[in-house]
Amino acid sequence: MADEVVIVGGGLVGASLACALASAGVQAAVVEPFPPEADAQPSFDERQIALAPTTRRIFEALGLWSAIALEATPIREIHVSDRGGFGITRMSATEEGLDALGHILPSRRLGAVLFQRLRSLSEITLYCPAMAHDVTMDETMATLRIECDQGRQNLSAPLLAVCDGARSRTRERLGIRLRERSYQQVAVIANVRPERNPAGRAYERFLAGGPLGVLPAANGSCAVIWTVPAHQADAVLALDEQAFLARLQAAFGYRLGRFLAAGRRSAYPLAALSAERCSAQRALVIGNAAHTLHPVAGQGFNLAMRDVAVLSELVAETLMEGGDPGSPRLLQRYRHLRRADYRRTLAFTDGIVRIFSNRLPGLTVARNLGLLLLELFPGSRQVLMRQAMGRSGWLPRLARGLPLVRASQETAE
Repeated sequence: MADEVVIVGGGLVGASLACALASAGVQAAVVEPFPPEADAQPSFDERQIALAPTTRRIFEALGLWSAIALEATPIREIHVSDRGGFGITRMSATEEGLDALGHILPSRRLGAVLFQRLRSLSEITLYCPAMAHDVTMDETMATLRIECDQGRQNLSAPLLAVCDGARSRTRERLGIRLRERSYQQVAVIANVRPERNPAGRAYERFLAGGPLGVLPAANGSCAVIWTVPAHQADAVLALDEQAFLARLQAAFGYRLGRFLAAGRRSAYPLAALSAERCSAQRALVIGNAAHTLHPVAGQGFNLAMRDVAVLSELVAETLMEGGDPGSPRLLQRYRHLRRADYRRTLAFTDGIVRIFSNRLPGLTVARNLGLLLLELFPGSRQVLMRQAMGRSGWLPRLARGLPLVRASQETAE
């Protein structure tokens, strides 16, 4: 059977999209340059990734959660504070009626689960390693030229899904430009072992140079996402282990006792990236190829998974009705359904960074009063938490934990 979708990029987002489409019987080809076990695979490295409750429901609906959960650490509580200020707020899974506010697991583990599923799906043709080259469009098909072990091939389908990351070459070939605004910050990532087990508690501490996230990870360790001014990043990376731990301790405090050990550190420049548009003729750009956010509050991958849920639902519905999955109507519906979530999530993350990075005395007092009010008034805190957990606004079927293909009685309605 001919492919109905060609997916460029088999990282976390592209692999998730393929699994979602296959759950509805959609035939798809996935083109990925790096095998999952390769060190060069940028999606499956040692970084820890945060999964919101809506993302968990997507993976549950796809039958993947049981495998993912084996190495996922639940977040039961979040403690938010502003260094040097009086305001704090705490957010609890119990108050939200959930068993967890989210989960943390290694990106590499999530990638391994997804690729294992991909390789077992008869609906998916996986080209890996394979490089995507030219892309051409006509009235009925998108055609992608690839180079793989079998030589050069052309893959054609009514719809091209572009999922090959923030620096997407395919997006460029479609003539879609990228808007970029640097935060002048770098995220320093490391796994550390504290004296006391975090026991499901995550910390977000706002410092003068940017937020510091300390998240519970496997075996009592913590995943650290430390945002520092760009001009300080090299110095932080150059510190030996003990000097790094001492500097981290000074920034975070002793809520978990002493930091005893740190793993390998890596650094990522931070910028808000957005494609000027998310569609072209017979093509949609999703995930990091369409939008890259600041890591504060862990929104980026979860926003991308809602892209996956919406696109796979639209494609499945369209094919069930005998329609064209790359039609202008489907592309327009996708843009309409995703617009509000993009704007809301970008405003949420960008607003947090701007408010907590500004150290003007008056704003510092107002910021700490805001944290205190969130602590005192649960209703306002719950509004914030709904956005952080991806539960604001309309949600597609997978994000509600429902199977992608509608039951016959629902179709009749």
